Amino acid sequence: MNDEVEMIKEVPGSSPDFRTELAEQLAELAPEAIADGKIDVGKLKELLEGDASDTSERFGLFWPGKKRAMRAAQTSTTATLRPDKENSKDWDTTQNVFIEGDNLEVLKVLQKNYHGKIKMIYIDPPYNTGKDFVYPDNYKEGLDTYLEWTRQVNEKGKRVTTNAETEGRYHSNWLNMMYPRLKLARNLLTDDGVIFVSIDDNEAAHLRRLLDEVFGEGNFVAAINHKSRGSVSNDKIISPNHNTILVYARRFEDIYSNRKSIGLDPDLSGFEASDERGAYKLVPVDGPGGARKGNPYYEFLGVEGYFRYSRETMQELYDAGEIVKRGNTLQRKYYREKAEASRKTDTTWWDDAGYTSSATTALKSLMGGAYFDSPKPISLIGRMLTQFSDKDSLVLDFFAGSGSTGHAVMKQNALDGGSRRFVLVQLPEPTPETSEAHKAGFATISDVARRRLDLAGHQIKAAVTAQSVDCGFRSYKLSDTNFAKWRVSSDVEEDALQEHLLSLRDSATDDATVDDLLTEILLKQGYSLVEQIRDREIDGLSFRAVVEIDVEADKEDTLVLAYLDERTKPTLGQLRAAVEAKPVQFIMLEDAFQGDDELKTNLAQICKTNGIELWTV
Repeated sequence: MNDEVEMIKEVPGSSPDFRTELAEQLAELAPEAIADGKIDVGKLKELLEGDASDTSERFGLFWPGKKRAMRAAQTSTTATLRPDKENSKDWDTTQNVFIEGDNLEVLKVLQKNYHGKIKMIYIDPPYNTGKDFVYPDNYKEGLDTYLEWTRQVNEKGKRVTTNAETEGRYHSNWLNMMYPRLKLARNLLTDDGVIFVSIDDNEAAHLRRLLDEVFGEGNFVAAINHKSRGSVSNDKIISPNHNTILVYARRFEDIYSNRKSIGLDPDLSGFEASDERGAYKLVPVDGPGGARKGNPYYEFLGVEGYFRYSRETMQELYDAGEIVKRGNTLQRKYYREKAEASRKTDTTWWDDAGYTSSATTALKSLMGGAYFDSPKPISLIGRMLTQFSDKDSLVLDFFAGSGSTGHAVMKQNALDGGSRRFVLVQLPEPTPETSEAHKAGFATISDVARRRLDLAGHQIKAAVTAQSVDCGFRSYKLSDTNFAKWRVSSDVEEDALQEHLLSLRDSATDDATVDDLLTEILLKQGYSLVEQIRDREIDGLSFRAVVEIDVEADKEDTLVLAYLDERTKPTLGQLRAAVEAKPVQFIMLEDAFQGDDELKTNLAQICKTNGIELWTV
């Protein structure tokens, strides 16, 4: 029976360890560079020869704390997400997700399932103006830092709020915050995925260099100038009226192979004339509007000058009835049919994507108050979605703010019939006590965002009757693991860790619900946050099932069947009845066996016989 026991798999207790994964990849590519289970850096340099730098003087972006920031991205976490059904909308049917928590930890939690699945990321991070920096990374222990911060004081009793210039290492603090988050975000993008990052002049130069390092200089797509305000700021020498949006690809060649240029919808105005070929409008082929110096110069139909086309092409167009003379100019018939099939190439100057002031007014009108400063225009994010997302894409924003990205996704789906889904992450940053938001009952920015998404959903559904738009969201909150055996700091000595594990009596903590346990197990098994869950009663026992719905066949296939009651020991007959549901995976709390190794071995044999994976926690 030992063979059956060895078939039992243990659910991993933490997110992927990227240091270990990188070492494994190097070992696969260059096994001769591995000695005694460790990477021989010297040997690796020999193998790389001229491809490796052998000098300490090299080009790059360096700042105090960079190595720790790099480790922060590589260090795994045991954190989990707890369902927050009370603050959710359409839980059973929605494919959208809102997560409240520190985005560094959340990005680690999302690594297993969402790796390589996000088509577009848009973030509007803190601009480091000295007033808006609220991410207190100290690299002591990521989750501990977050939980400590939510109590609003650090280990010395000092309030954690902003990154003031007077505190020193002003730019370094911001870079240390951004680096690990961007590093983790890159892992989540599809090969043809893109990331948009809004920034102003405070950190634009540093962010460009940082993105070059994380994504690769060759994956730079554009630096878009978004005209964010129309008014003039008289307290500045030159009024800053734009923000920069840096665009990078996961793999530029994959974007380029799909579309040589990113286009806008064609301008279909002015097609008022018509002939037997259809509606058209006249466009110049000579003079200021049609040609310039450098174009061919000749005489045609009595008009002499520079022309857009060669003489031969002009003759062909004239013979086809497309060239007409108007006074001393020549014009061509441009047919609407051709315009509809073309797309106008976009530029890096976006002066018509909406102002911050108009976005603020729209949000105030929607929510009934000015509850968030400087939201991004929905039209701005909508422009990104039309150009860089497919209609069924997954979109991520891990600096969600008031929820503009989620609002834009829902609205774009309503406009083009898409089924895009969003994942938003927002720190539960407290609203200032003197703010309108706080006075209106919004304790945190997360509260503002969820309410905005709810109201926006109602507004969109009221305007769209011909189609169904997913305007719901499942809400989750970042928390420590629900399993006591994983709840131990990474800096505990090995002997103390073993003693801790031996002292544990229960698999799960007392305050954990079945939903909490199942969510954590599914995340660490690589399932998404929007799986379809069913309650199953089998032979007197309560199970939770993850199902895959086949609409055409009108049936549900069971992917996972989980028994999560550690206080009620099942009988072998009950377990045999459960296995008859033919799940792909059967998951059971270790303590539910209550020390009965024979029961565990028999279950392993039953699962093996039926081709079912058995996992324990």
